[in-house]
Amino acid sequence: MTIRKAVVLLLLPAMLCGRSPSVDIIGSFLPAWMICVASAILLTFAARYALVRTRMETEVGPLALFYPGMVVLFSCTMWLLFYR
Repeated sequence: MTIRKAVVLLLLPAMLCGRSPSVDIIGSFLPAWMICVASAILLTFAARYALVRTRMETEVGPLALFYPGMVVLFSCTMWLLFYR
């Protein structure tokens, strides 16, 4: 293998990352997935508060699966709505 091919193979992954969505927040570029996950966690806290307030939290399935599932659902939904 020539040196040129080795350099191209080493730099190829870095070249493929050029189109990753980033959001500029006060001069700091954050990945879009990080914003989606952070806001999904906040939405899940709000949903939990609503479920506790209406006394319906006891009606959902295992809480250890329910709340992480809500985070994934909110995160993927926001990604599809705002960044795709």
